Amino acid sequence: MKLKKFEHLEGYRFKLEFVNGEIKAVDLTDLIAKHIGWEDLSSACIDPEWGCLQFKNGSADIEPKTLYKFAATHHFERAA
Repeated sequence: MKLKKFEHLEGYRFKLEFVNGEIKAVDLTDLIAKHIGWEDLSSACIDPEWGCLQFKNGSADIEPKTLYKFAATHHFERAA
């Protein structure tokens, strides 16, 4: 399930929109904190071909299937 759009909320929290229309607010700390430092979170972007969330100009990325499964089980409700 490819990533369509994202918004970096704060820290390791992201709002993710997948191509099927699902939107999840998720804390990615457990998934990426060992590989991506705070200073690299602003480098987040979507690889247009693969639909993955990548960091540091593509030197670190999260496969779309992994990201989707993680978001499905680790999402949180964002306060309005």
